[in-house]
Amino acid sequence: MAQIVTSYSILLIFALAPSIVWLLYFLRKDPHPEPRQEIVRIFFYGAIIALPAALIEIGILDLFAMALSATILIALTEEVLKYLVVREKTLKNPEFNEPADAMIYMISSALGFAALENILILFSLAPVFLVQDALYLSAARFIGATLLHTLVSGLIGFCLAISFFKMAKGKFWVLLGIITASALHALYNFSIISTDGNLQFVIPGIVLMVLTIIISLCFQKLKELAVDLFASKSTR
Repeated sequence: MAQIVTSYSILLIFALAPSIVWLLYFLRKDPHPEPRQEIVRIFFYGAIIALPAALIEIGILDLFAMALSATILIALTEEVLKYLVVREKTLKNPEFNEPADAMIYMISSALGFAALENILILFSLAPVFLVQDALYLSAARFIGATLLHTLVSGLIGFCLAISFFKMAKGKFWVLLGIITASALHALYNFSIISTDGNLQFVIPGIVLMVLTIIISLCFQKLKELAVDLFASKSTR
């Protein structure tokens, strides 16, 4: 028999779980872990920025409905705002001192953003909900939207690291990261709303698999960059 629950605290656990699990996983990718208070701070700002993002997206949908243009603008809005959190709150921080830090902080911002999205979506089930429904939504967000936010923002973080630490056409790299991340984000979302049946999950699945491979390679590349930077400083 389905269990009916009225506790907001249970919904909150289901809503936060996807972001917390992915955050703990990706923090292990950092060879020199960042202070936990800094990670929490950026996570919190990422959650806050989701609120103006929601208001902007409502305006976009009022103008364009669910057309491709709306999907692109929504994805671009979210990626720019998540990036701005890191740019404004992290780049001048002395703790931001290694290439991999850019990806870690972008991922933290993204997971905070996704956490608030998950809260808003799961709280729409209240005040009375089925535990099975909450569990299903939480699991779907874990392997879907939350992971997508993580991966596309990690891609921006990689480009930010190249820009910040190699100082090679800085603005170009950041712009490339935001555009690429937004395009993949929009492709994921649009493929879900524009297709039916099993095909609805084929393209999103491919996007997530490709991004997972790319992000893994990006972390490896930044580890190599960190070694090169350390070697160049040691020879001065």
